Amino acid sequence: MRIATSKDGTDLAYDVSGDGPALVYITGATCFRRFRPIVADVELFATEFTVYSYDRRGRGDSGDVQPYAIEREVDDIESIVDAAGGHAILYGHSSGAALALEAAARMPDKIDRVVIYDAPYAHDEAEQVSYAQLAEKVRMLLSENANGRALKTFLRGIGMPRVFIALLPLIPGWKTMKALAPTLMYDIAITEILPPVQRFAGIDVPVQVVAGEKSPPELHQVARALAAAVPRSTYRLLAGQDHMVSARVLLPILTDSSAHS
Repeated sequence: MRIATSKDGTDLAYDVSGDGPALVYITGATCFRRFRPIVADVELFATEFTVYSYDRRGRGDSGDVQPYAIEREVDDIESIVDAAGGHAILYGHSSGAALALEAAARMPDKIDRVVIYDAPYAHDEAEQVSYAQLAEKVRMLLSENANGRALKTFLRGIGMPRVFIALLPLIPGWKTMKALAPTLMYDIAITEILPPVQRFAGIDVPVQVVAGEKSPPELHQVARALAAAVPRSTYRLLAGQDHMVSARVLLPILTDSSAHS
């Protein structure tokens, strides 16, 4: 385990694996760097990249200086990029995809290119309303220390398959995921808005916008809106993939620098 310190003093735990161009892996809700699916992804990505896998603030071995702000999470990414030598490729999954775009908008001189998968912004105003209602349910359950119910409620609300949710208590890492449930409010803060297309139109970094064919159609709509807004972007729908994308299917996209100009 290595430690990078963010601008507000938050210590961020990260691991380094593999050899090749620096790739910073920005995970989604309640994921952490030692979570088995993340470890499996990193092992595969490390065949082509030097992978910097870190615990987002409030998770795993990282600290969590308060108050929370999206800008502080972008500071966190910058500290990991600096640890990688000052330049890196970003891969962001789910809410991590939104953070990757925020980082690309703020520090294009440090980001070589970006790949995002299933950025989960609200796709229209009606979804914003329903998402706000979901956020309130999650907040209430967290206030009652019902972390497991809060996590399941959140995942159902964002369209995760019911079978997946039912099996969650059986998987290694469920206890840790429940402990990290309060950070769901961070992910909600990141994605409760409509895609900020006007701001992202100023991104001057190559971006590959990717969505899963079997992911909720709303995520396809968001992906197309982002690809249309970001000048140096491409859009791809991955056949047969849902929100839990296969690293093996994704790896050729991560390595395909020719898709960016």
